[in-house]
Amino acid sequence: MSLRIVVTVKYVPDATGDRHFADDLTVDRDDVDGLLSELDEYAVEQALQIAEDADDAEVTVLTVGPEDAKDALRKALSMGADKAIHVEDDDLHGTDAIGTSLVLAKAIEKAGFDLVVSGMASTDGTMGVVPALLAERLGVPQVTLLSEVSVEDGTVKGRRDGDAASEQLEASLPAVVSVTDQSGEARYPSFKGIMAAKKKPVESWDLSDLDIDADEVGLENAWTKVDAAAERPARTAGTIVKDEGEGGKQLAEFLASQKFI
Repeated sequence: MSLRIVVTVKYVPDATGDRHFADDLTVDRDDVDGLLSELDEYAVEQALQIAEDADDAEVTVLTVGPEDAKDALRKALSMGADKAIHVEDDDLHGTDAIGTSLVLAKAIEKAGFDLVVSGMASTDGTMGVVPALLAERLGVPQVTLLSEVSVEDGTVKGRRDGDAASEQLEASLPAVVSVTDQSGEARYPSFKGIMAAKKKPVESWDLSDLDIDADEVGLENAWTKVDAAAERPARTAGTIVKDEGEGGKQLAEFLASQKFI
């Protein structure tokens, strides 16, 4: 039986761009380019490596987002994933991590799975809670923050590195895992992979396809909201210390005034 791997990925604003909030205090995605979250590239890579080591496996990438989120799916498909699922619905605007985990879980159940692979966090929200929420909703074990992962004989195994020690963890499939940015560099899509991605299937689902009511998701039904936001102050000129024999003393006084020492 084929090993069914689902990788959850997110289309995020480019961190190098000039990001702003919209009037409703959600991220204004129209003013900045988007891309596949870098941390999710590690999840795609590990899923592909697991599939390559298996006798028979299929990798599906799944995202929840606006029309442009298909770009994130195409990147994952060009890396080598087999197919993609895009959940798009206007009522999803402003959905938080709790609502997103509901949508992802319903989509994963509908797609069918043995293993769910996620990045350690998204590069925009950086909450890192969705893998655990997914495991709870799916009723399966979670093995999170892995720097090494493999699947053998119906068991997923991995290493979690902490500040003082490393843990060896394992769980029976089906399961949810998340991987860190120490799990191995993600491959670059080849020209052949980019061309092949254009022919790979991308299914589009909305809330009705997942039997989710609009009042379960969206900004108005979010458990977490942004109450206020302000522009970051413009950078000011730094303090210049001219060393005329007292430079060291002036530097020490400056550092002390800023409570660095």
